[in-house]
Amino acid sequence: MVQLTKTIIFKLKNQEYGANIEQIRSIERVQDIVGLPQSSDFIKGIINLRGQVTPIIDLRTRLGMEEEVPTEQTRILIANVRDVQVGFIVDEATDVIDIAPEHVEDAPELVTGVDYRYIKGVAKLEARGMLLLLDLDHVLNYEEMDEVLEVAVD
Repeated sequence: MVQLTKTIIFKLKNQEYGANIEQIRSIERVQDIVGLPQSSDFIKGIINLRGQVTPIIDLRTRLGMEEEVPTEQTRILIANVRDVQVGFIVDEATDVIDIAPEHVEDAPELVTGVDYRYIKGVAKLEARGMLLLLDLDHVLNYEEMDEVLEVAVD
């Protein structure tokens, strides 16, 4: 039996991306984010999510895209990143789909607009075309993760 991977589909700059649903705890509407002085530009701040301080990362900014003003469709993907709850701002969360392993290829090193280290693979899907699969565990390097940890603990 083929092991399908449940994948959440989200948009950044009108491009669809996917992430393994096992990393995602919830999908939230954008709420008031408390900004933090002297933090990286992609760390937007923190929110209080059900009693837990959660650092918020702007995934657009992190991936080198220009920042956008949140819209009604903007969502925060609450994810587990190396045992820390982190929120990722995305333009829109659109779907959850199953992807068969034979539809996924390794990411080429020259993927336009996104650092290939963040990409787990590329899914070729009939209905959607090509879908970049992000590895949320690698979107932050260890130094940046330390910065996020400091935010989450303080």
